[in-house]
Amino acid sequence: MTVSATHSAIDAVWRIESAKLIAGLARMVRDVGLAEELAQDALVVALETWPRTGVPDKPGAWLMAAAKNRALDYYRRTKLLERKHEELGRELEAGQEMAAADSAAAIDAAIDDDIGDDLLRLIFTACHPVLATEARAALTLRVLGGLTTGEIARAFLVPEPTIAQRIVRAKRTLAEARVPFEVPRAGELAARLASVLEVLYLAFNEGYSATAGDDWMRPALCDDAIRLGRILAGLLPNEPEVQGLVALMEIQASRANARVGPSGEPVLLPDQDRARWDHLLIRRGLAALERAEQLSARMGSAPAGALGPYALQAAIAACHARARTAAQTDWARIVALYDALAQVTPSPVVELNRAVAISMAFGPAEGLALVDVLISEPLLKGYHLLPAVRGDLLAKLGRADEARAEFERAASLTRNSRERKLLLDRAAASHHKFHVVK
Repeated sequence: MTVSATHSAIDAVWRIESAKLIAGLARMVRDVGLAEELAQDALVVALETWPRTGVPDKPGAWLMAAAKNRALDYYRRTKLLERKHEELGRELEAGQEMAAADSAAAIDAAIDDDIGDDLLRLIFTACHPVLATEARAALTLRVLGGLTTGEIARAFLVPEPTIAQRIVRAKRTLAEARVPFEVPRAGELAARLASVLEVLYLAFNEGYSATAGDDWMRPALCDDAIRLGRILAGLLPNEPEVQGLVALMEIQASRANARVGPSGEPVLLPDQDRARWDHLLIRRGLAALERAEQLSARMGSAPAGALGPYALQAAIAACHARARTAAQTDWARIVALYDALAQVTPSPVVELNRAVAISMAFGPAEGLALVDVLISEPLLKGYHLLPAVRGDLLAKLGRADEARAEFERAASLTRNSRERKLLLDRAAASHHKFHVVK
């Protein structure tokens, strides 16, 4: 294998193994920042060694063994935590007595014993509420998603030093707050789980509809959020909202190929070629939604009323996924689901989406009346989709001049260049039918 091929293999191994590696190390050293440093040290050793020796049969076990050696060196140098030093020393000595192949297998087995718990602890630690939301997102994508600081910065369109500072501060905050490396107890699980789901939802949404920049979507960010969601669903199979979020992300991501035209331009939902939707992702998403509904039904009296916000959004996405054509969409069902969502998590954005659904089910005049109520809502003051929706409804009602003004206002508010062009095109041709459903 060439050096270049070996480095590509190392990169792929790191993407797959880094979260498990950091999680296992964090359990030992009780410090996420130190665990990541030790894992990075092991990666450096691999970059130096594997081009000469080849990629080992069990690369994850090899990296863990190298990281454990680094951990032992660290405790020897700093002369801290003598008890931990002795524990790691015993582990290392036991490993050194084995033959190389047996050692790798034994380390693998030791890691596998606790890997699920370790990953779960790492997820809850990285998403701890003591951190600001943006810091949680950056740290999670770094230690669990395996993304570099530069990749995270590009994903959220902020300078790389800003992301680096967020990650460093997040690690420092966790260490200074002495956040325990553990899964919350039953009484605390719901609140902490909400923080974890919020981070994954935020990351996916930024990938699905980029808030700024020159790209309509950032598929890699969606992929990482889905991968982490699947890990979480495997670790917490009986949590309906985990299943609901995975369902939502799978179904939404199924449209990715159809959402972008040949030149990178946005293609909105009613205009998409549904043959280009990924039907495997749809099936996976619908299966996850069914699990969420079954779990929710066990916890509540009415299946629809028992669904949480992510499962309700997944159910809305499922209505689109099940429709063979845009005209066959069950808008009445979507309105009912938005009614339920407004009860569970009331917000002006939910009300705006509900108004769109009502306009599709009962006519643009009905929707416009609801949108007009939201004009004075402070939280929507700079939200570009409010004038975009209003422009759409005005255009459908034949009020072309008013529609043009709304589209121009929406274009001035968005920071995404692809979306701005779409809105300006609508402003120039406001008499044509315009769709805002994403």
